[in-house]
Amino acid sequence: MKHRIMKPLTLAVGLALATTSFAATAPSFNVKEIDTKIDACNDFNGFVNAKWVAANPIPADRTRWGSFDALRDDSLNVQKTIVESAAAGAAKAKAGSIQQKIGYLYAAGMDQAAIEKAGFDPIKPELSQIDGLKNGADVAAFITARYAQGDGMLFRFYGNGDFKDSNQQIAYVGQGGLGLPTAEYYSKPDFEKIRAAYVQHIARTLQLTGVSAADAQAQAKSVMDFETRLAAASMIPTELRLPENRYRPVTVADANKSTPHFDWSAFFKAQNADVKGIFSMSQPKFFAEVDKMLAETPVTDWQAYLRFHTIDGAAPYLSKAFVQEDFEFNAKTLNGQKEMQPLWKRTLGTVNGSMGMALGELYVAKTFSPTSKTRAEELVNNLRMAYKARIENLEWMSDATKQKALEKWASFTPKIGYPDVWRDWTGLQIQPGNYYANVASAGKFNYDFMVAKIGKPVDRNEWGMTPQTVNAYYSPQKNEIVFPAAILQSPFFDAKADDALNYGGIGAVIGHEMGHGYDDQGSKFDAQGNNVNWWTDADRKAFDERTAKLAAQFDSYEALPGKFVNGKLTMGENIGDLGGLNAAYDALQMALAKNPAEAKSKIDGYTQDQRFFLNWARVWRGNIRPEAALTLLNTDPHAPAQFRAIGAPSNMAAFAQAFQCKAGTKMVRSDDKQVKIW
Repeated sequence: MKHRIMKPLTLAVGLALATTSFAATAPSFNVKEIDTKIDACNDFNGFVNAKWVAANPIPADRTRWGSFDALRDDSLNVQKTIVESAAAGAAKAKAGSIQQKIGYLYAAGMDQAAIEKAGFDPIKPELSQIDGLKNGADVAAFITARYAQGDGMLFRFYGNGDFKDSNQQIAYVGQGGLGLPTAEYYSKPDFEKIRAAYVQHIARTLQLTGVSAADAQAQAKSVMDFETRLAAASMIPTELRLPENRYRPVTVADANKSTPHFDWSAFFKAQNADVKGIFSMSQPKFFAEVDKMLAETPVTDWQAYLRFHTIDGAAPYLSKAFVQEDFEFNAKTLNGQKEMQPLWKRTLGTVNGSMGMALGELYVAKTFSPTSKTRAEELVNNLRMAYKARIENLEWMSDATKQKALEKWASFTPKIGYPDVWRDWTGLQIQPGNYYANVASAGKFNYDFMVAKIGKPVDRNEWGMTPQTVNAYYSPQKNEIVFPAAILQSPFFDAKADDALNYGGIGAVIGHEMGHGYDDQGSKFDAQGNNVNWWTDADRKAFDERTAKLAAQFDSYEALPGKFVNGKLTMGENIGDLGGLNAAYDALQMALAKNPAEAKSKIDGYTQDQRFFLNWARVWRGNIRPEAALTLLNTDPHAPAQFRAIGAPSNMAAFAQAFQCKAGTKMVRSDDKQVKIW
């Protein structure tokens, strides 16, 4: 049930880093922030961002701080006024309205006295059920029953478009069940201290519910051994990026044969999931191991595992001792966060996790300008034309593959601002005064909403991000690019700013998302969103050779002492950055060609080309705690921000020309190392 901040294992890919934003009042670009003592041609990120980073240390309640995070905090303050107003007027609001539900949910989360009084009473029924388990069959039945309540554990279950028929929604099950970030954390020597800390976290968590210290230590070791076995059968993040490792259609009958101790027919029936033909059982090795464990692992080990994860999943919504223990390991130990965020931010996070699209409806009504949407649509169209021209002029791609690439380009669906139709929240029961019950109710409501779509046509009008999210994404199965309202503002977009800033900001974002349609994995889906090969063998080979050079480039970036970026894990995002920035630059030149005076003018001493690259780098300014950086290096498909600021520009002759960089400087790659893809 926990709304943990984690990277989802879906095929939608986005820009990343933060969540929400609101309009800034600062100048479009303050050149006083530039450190002219640093050579732009050798350290462009430092040139643009070093002074700002030095003047803006990471707040104690954050693991990183940068442009995205500052925007997010601005927005959270705006959202705070929305939810506080809803809470103050909830009793008098229209019964069943989203204002009333959001108000009751937020007020309940802020009622610390009631939460403290409840202790861990809300989860005692589940803990009692776990105590009563007798064998593997009981364990399977318990997992099935908890999933039906929207409280899944052990594996992942969700609905998504069929990889071979993108118009139809089917069920997917995939690996899960680990308390540490990835399977590698259970075996690599680098994470030995984290493993030891995790065992102690498990023990302390169990003790909070009355388990004796000695018994808690024994159970904690059991949980660690249990998860280590799961991890050994799990794929690592680079493997999970591959569509072939995320889609494996099977019939229910065949699935039951492969896991004789877990009945998928009974599972889907309990979920009210319409699974009549096939579903995807991804990562079969994992499910084979789970089945063995249902047969072989002592029920006491299963009980320890289920007991801990039941408590851990509920911890953010229980009394202070549970919240504190959750923070100590997941925020402080894993990510280096010094202090817990204030209660209102944590509660607002729960509102976003539980009713995010409903809050988005209120957010848009309060903040979003139709002018921004119109201007964004113009920029999207300009980027589309620039990307088309780049595809048409590719020297390394044959006409046959170009034709397919252009078919995909022609079928891109852009979504800007917010959904055309808002989600209906009728049926969600939110009552005043019971935080845990409200979160559980929302969890089940959202789970049932997801399950109800299985077996039905894909709703191509549905959004995968809320309007208040500072991000954007591309969905290969819908072949759509989506730009929530909150990203359409500075430093990404400013209606009053010059073209260079807008194309270096939101223009590059638009190009980035288009680029995902042609990255190493998105390029495996066609114009209709189906996972089919539309490449000639020779073109695919040429593409792979170019992407291998990009992987090598990012492999060379040292993020922490002795720790380097994983070029394969970050490949999709790096391709998106490279193609997107090139397309945005081309689009800027098209715009400037219509206004020669602007093209030749300087603003604050910088040319339009320079300001384009300055704003690109500014988007990625920030600092991060080393613990969080280590976690993201192993889990995040996005490269660290400082390398995104320099990665794509260092492959562009236009950057060297703009800043008059000479051969041999770090931002000028020699011809044999320069990467050109789209």
